[in-house]
This record gives sequence, structure tokens and C-alpha cells, in this order.
Amino acid sequence: QVKLVESGGGLVQAGGSLRLSCAASGTIFRINAMEWYRQAPGKQRELVAGINSGGTTNYADSVKGRFLVSRDNAKNTVYLQMNSLKPEDTAVYYCNADLSSSTGWGVYWGQGTQVTVSS
Repeated sequence: QVKLVESGGGLVQAGGSLRLSCAASGTIFRINAMEWYRQAPGKQRELVAGINSGGTTNYADSVKGRFLVSRDNAKNTVYLQMNSLKPEDTAVYYCNADLSSSTGWGVYWGQGTQVTVSS
């Protein structure tokens, strides 16, 4: 059974940094894109950053130059380095992965990790 688990969230002051991790486990044959989303209270979930199997990345305009997405294919893990954090970055951060497992292809989501940035 495939499972994605995020870690690394917490409380940080504005201007600070956090590094999120998301590890996929289970019988996984291949992972294509891995992405980070976030959802703030009262707002829709939005794409923050993504990275494909070749290492090509994309970012929301609001985080360009501050956030860096990377992955370790050997560990089936995606990271999100968040620098120069702002109060408006406060949200629950979710990862997802488009992957092939024993049950076929599908998109799997983690349970989310809270990031709170104080002013």
C-alpha cells in the first residue's frame, strides 16, 4: 500500500526558513511528477512547486526565488526548502506524487503538515 508522509512543518518567524520532506513508501515502481500544494484557512488549495522525474521544476509566482523544490529518487522523497518566509505562507502543506505501484498508476497525497509564519 502506497503512503506519502510529510514532515518538517512548524512555527517560524517571518524571514526564517523551513525544510519540508515528503517520503513515499510501499511497492513503488516509478514516480513521475512530485508536487507541493498548500491550503490556507478559507482559501483553495494551490500549487506551490513541482518537479518531474527529470528534475525540471516549476513554481508559483508567489514563491519564486524563495522556495526550492528537489527530490531524491533513490529515497522516493521530495523536499521543499522554504526561505524568506512570510506570514502569507502560513498554510497546511501537502505533497503528492504521480506514481506506478502494484495497483497501477495514480496520484497519491500526503496528510499535510502545518507551516505557521509569525510576523
